[in-house]
Amino acid sequence: MAYGKHPKQVLHFWKAETDQPAPLIVYIHGGAWTGGDRYKYLNMVLPDALRHAISVASVEYRFIVEAKADGEVPPLRGPMMDCARAIQFLRHKAAEWNIDKSRVAACGGSAGACTSLWIAFHDDLADPTSSDPISRESTRLFCVGSHRGQTSLDPKQIRAWMPTNVHGHGALGITDDRARNLTANEVFHADRERFLPWIKEYSPYELVSPDDPPVGLYYQTPPAMGQPEKDPVHSANFGVKLKERCDVLKVPCELVYPGSPDVKHATMIGFLIATLKREASK
Repeated sequence: MAYGKHPKQVLHFWKAETDQPAPLIVYIHGGAWTGGDRYKYLNMVLPDALRHAISVASVEYRFIVEAKADGEVPPLRGPMMDCARAIQFLRHKAAEWNIDKSRVAACGGSAGACTSLWIAFHDDLADPTSSDPISRESTRLFCVGSHRGQTSLDPKQIRAWMPTNVHGHGALGITDDRARNLTANEVFHADRERFLPWIKEYSPYELVSPDDPPVGLYYQTPPAMGQPEKDPVHSANFGVKLKERCDVLKVPCELVYPGSPDVKHATMIGFLIATLKREASK
């Protein structure tokens, strides 16, 4: 089903077998906002969700190159806003597709996790005065799951967390500066102050507030704060720092990695199902 006019603005919907309006999990695939598709790693979510009478939607969205071609500034705005629009579209379809609009979750891996967290922490993007009924729908989420997700785009912050990380400049459309003989990543660090408005707008870490929904953060390796990492883009350090922020603001947050203490839900889908179903039973 198309949720917008661009060929990439499509989603796939699986309807749960239940007479009651079903909770919904919106899956956003990873791929650095430059690759992947709505079936990538979908098996992390789909089978278990349907077994628990939870519907699932998986979203396709514009990649960075397509967002650039459409004039999105920064390019990351394209995929982020596409996925928010998809959630509004799904809420607009609630009566037809038997969706409980009050229990909509989002999740994803890597870039899809970052997008899910951004939507969860962002102020509601609904426009109640719009002539478009889809735009009037809420983007707020009931809970969110993150698998190996990035929680910040701030190069200074990320370098303090893990010195080997090179992340974020491509999504913001930053390119090499040949006049200064700087790579795009070096430009991002050298000119950080110039890019701060974008960093603050699109870093999930910057947007957390006390009214935000429960978060489950899942990583495949333990944190190693301040140390070089083999896969820094998917480091649990991202999760450690976001959980610290959530704890200060009293936003419910579970952080799970190999060896993590006090694990309540061992998997992301387990966290999402338990949260959605627990609240449904109240």
